[in-house]
Amino acid sequence: MSRLRVGRIFYLFVTLAALVLDRLSKWQVQHRIELHDSIPVIPRFFNLTHLENPGAAFGIFSDTPTPLKLGVLIALSAVALIVVTVLLWKSSNSLSSTSIGLALILGGAIGNLWDRILHHRVTDFLLFYYQQYEWPAFNLADSAIVVGAALLVLDLVFSKTPQEELA
Repeated sequence: MSRLRVGRIFYLFVTLAALVLDRLSKWQVQHRIELHDSIPVIPRFFNLTHLENPGAAFGIFSDTPTPLKLGVLIALSAVALIVVTVLLWKSSNSLSSTSIGLALILGGAIGNLWDRILHHRVTDFLLFYYQQYEWPAFNLADSAIVVGAALLVLDLVFSKTPQEELA
């Protein structure tokens, strides 16, 4: 089997792992925690809280009443999926943090798009807080997207240019 094919299979596995973990975790939350209820995991720091987010990541645009919001969010997600898929397809000939990052972004984006298309909202459940400070609730798809983006940024910041590699 060629290295190119092995790389693509590995990145497909990373994408599917992110998607399956996201779908399973959301299903568990939807079926085990009532909407707006919380289960303390680490008191005064972290709860599992069942929330439904009609907006974008971290609750952005949640309160926007426009009927176009859902269509715009789905369209933007679809465009992002296409771009990430093309970038991943082109870069999947070797094992790299860039490709792993793209695969994580792809899995997370598919997970949230799935919710948005089927339910018109995304299930969020990871809630971190300290005293009066609270991070917006998020889910495993959001986490995969953030970790993937961080891998891309780290690769950009720490990668060597061809001239540096020759020196």
